Amino acid sequence: MFIAVVRSRVAYVLLAAFSCIVLPSLTVAADFAAQVTRIIVPFEPSGGTDVISRTLAQEMAKELGGSVIVENKPGAGTIVGTEYAAKADPDGHTLLMATFANAVNPSLRATLPYDPDKDFAPVALVARSFNVVVVNPSSGIGSIADLIAAAKAKPGGLNYGTFGPGTSAHLAGALFTSLAHVPLTPVHYKGAAPAITDLLGGNIQVMFTTVASATPLIVAGKLKALAVTSAARTPAFPNLPTVAEAGVPGYAAESWYGVFAPAKTDPAVIALLNAAIDKSLHSAAFDKLKTSEGLIMVGGAPEQLDRYFQGEETRWRKVIKDADIKIE
Repeated sequence: MFIAVVRSRVAYVLLAAFSCIVLPSLTVAADFAAQVTRIIVPFEPSGGTDVISRTLAQEMAKELGGSVIVENKPGAGTIVGTEYAAKADPDGHTLLMATFANAVNPSLRATLPYDPDKDFAPVALVARSFNVVVVNPSSGIGSIADLIAAAKAKPGGLNYGTFGPGTSAHLAGALFTSLAHVPLTPVHYKGAAPAITDLLGGNIQVMFTTVASATPLIVAGKLKALAVTSAARTPAFPNLPTVAEAGVPGYAAESWYGVFAPAKTDPAVIALLNAAIDKSLHSAAFDKLKTSEGLIMVGGAPEQLDRYFQGEETRWRKVIKDADIKIE
């Protein structure tokens, strides 16, 4: 009788403990199934970040059982949308799709209306990407070595097009200038399209541009690709060397996409969102984006995004300081 009572009590304690773990998780899951979750994209619609975010929203909705939508809030070099997400309720229903810009803005601007390290909780690193070094085929530049030689031979250096001050195309060029010890002058445009138009017209000599903007023109023979800016070669351009391999040791410049929630978001909510994102990244929809956007899918624990973000902040802070790049 005594043994039966003890067993009964043990079973009750175990059941209670199990309920404490499972019931909150079920409650969190039910909450996401009942409410709309928004991914804030601090860029205009139709760009690479927007495409990736909408694909993620579509796949996350399947995992969470509720609606997941994208809200574009562009402005001030991602600051408008980032501030909006930072000040949202920490319930997990407002998320930020952060990018390269979020890691470099603290070094580019004297003040920000949010603290990038204190106002956000990492959820998941979605993907990493890279840029492609391209020139006009008529330029006579056929390799990174040729580019370096041409820049050194020209008194004023060569001009390279960017998507605007502080963008990945700008800082990738600044890093190249620093490590290759060559004079390259940035020419800023309002996006990739006008910069590429001037590259095709011979008004600028080189760009460190995105895969999506360059690939169709490379395939058509209108642009010549010299190298990829990633640390390792990529299946998207298997025959292209990295910039480091091509003669600039230590060079690596990546774009990336990571989801953050407002600080103080419940860890159980973070865990649910992280699991949904991780499953989404293994979908057929993301398989299609790997080539078109040059993505390397990542996923992993929230801590992985935190470490990556901190590393990016530190690395680009030095590049920005050395090049004396500022945005007022």
